[in-house]
Amino acid sequence: MTSDQDRFKQDLSALDAEFIRVLEDLIDALIANGTLRLTDLPPQALEKLARRKRARERLQGALNLISDDDVIL
Repeated sequence: MTSDQDRFKQDLSALDAEFIRVLEDLIDALIANGTLRLTDLPPQALEKLARRKRARERLQGALNLISDDDVIL
């Protein structure tokens, strides 16, 4: 495979990851305003959303270097 093809695949993967985040935010917004209910989604979609949310929460917790109780001067 050429380096151009490798670069294209990397770019596409990065765009896919960004787009997935947009879709997650859209689903959250639709649920928040009552347009969509979690029960409207198939069980497989619910499980995938839940796994991604848990993974993001774990990552966010790992990156939280300063707790909310710490005072910054």
